[in-house]
Amino acid sequence: MIPQPNAVAHMAEARKAFLVGLAIAIAGAVLFSTKAIVAKLIYRYPVDAVTLIAFRMVFSLPFFAAIAIWQARVSSPLTGAERIKIVLLGLVGYYVSSFLDFLGLQYISAGLERLILFLTPSFVLLISIGFLKKRISTLEWIALGVSYLGTVLVFLHDARRGGPDVLRGAGFVLGSAMTYALYLLYSGQMVRRVGAMRLVAYAMCVSSAACILQFLLLRPLSMLQQPAAVYGLSLFNAVFCTVLPVFMTMVAVARIGAGTASQAGMIGPVSTLFLGAVILDEPVTAVQLGGTGLVLCGIYLLSKKKA
Repeated sequence: MIPQPNAVAHMAEARKAFLVGLAIAIAGAVLFSTKAIVAKLIYRYPVDAVTLIAFRMVFSLPFFAAIAIWQARVSSPLTGAERIKIVLLGLVGYYVSSFLDFLGLQYISAGLERLILFLTPSFVLLISIGFLKKRISTLEWIALGVSYLGTVLVFLHDARRGGPDVLRGAGFVLGSAMTYALYLLYSGQMVRRVGAMRLVAYAMCVSSAACILQFLLLRPLSMLQQPAAVYGLSLFNAVFCTVLPVFMTMVAVARIGAGTASQAGMIGPVSTLFLGAVILDEPVTAVQLGGTGLVLCGIYLLSKKKA
C-alpha cells in the first residue's frame, strides 16, 4: 500500500519535529555539562566554591525571578505546605547539591565529576529500594553494576594521579548526586500539582537566595572584586550552563518525551571528557574512555527499563 501524500507529509513533519526536539535535548545536555569546564576555568583565579556559586546564582536569579513572577500571576495560589516543600526542595536539590558539586570540582577532573553525577538515576533507584520498598529487576541490577564499575575504573585511574584530593573531591560530588537524587524522588508530586516550569523557577529562586546569603555570611565583600574574566565566565555559567539548559530540557521533554530526552542526556559525560581535554588539557586515556562507556551503557539500560 502506497502512503497518501498527506500521510507522507505528516510523517515528514513529525520526523522533523522529533529531530528538532532531539537536537534541543542534546544541546541542553552539553551546555549543562559544560558548567564543570567553566568552573575549572574560574578556579584558575582567586575564587573558591562559595564565591563561584554566589556569582552563578546572582547572574541567573533575575531570569528565574522573572519566570517565577509570571507563573505566580497565571497560576493558582500555593498552600502553606506547598511553599514549605518548595523551599526544602530548593535548598536540597539546588543549593546543597550545587555547592557540593562545585566544591568537589576543586579537587577532581571535570570528566570524573560528570561521571559521578550521571549515577544520579541509580541513586534514585537505590533510595526507592531502601525507603519506598520498590522491587528491582535483574536488568536494573545489571545496569547498576555496569555504571558503578565504570565510575570505579575512572576513579581509581584518577586517584593514582591525584592522591587523597581525588577521594575528597569525589566524596563531595557523590554527595551532590545523592542530594539531587532526593530532590528528583520527592519532587514528583509537586511537579504534578505546581507544574515543572513553576517548580523549577521557585526552587531556583530559593537556591539563589541561599547561595547569596551563604556568601554574605562567610566571605568579605571584597571577594566581589574579581578580574573581568571571572565576571564573564560567571555570566556564561549562569546563562548558558544553568538557565538555558533547564528550559531547553523542558522543551525537549515536551517534544520527544522524558525517556528519549533522558537518553539524549547521556552525551553529557562524553562531551565533558573531550571538552576537558581540549580546553583544560585534561588527559583522555583508554581507562577513562572505557569507564565512560560503561557508565553510559548502565544509564542506557536504566532508561530502557524506565521506558
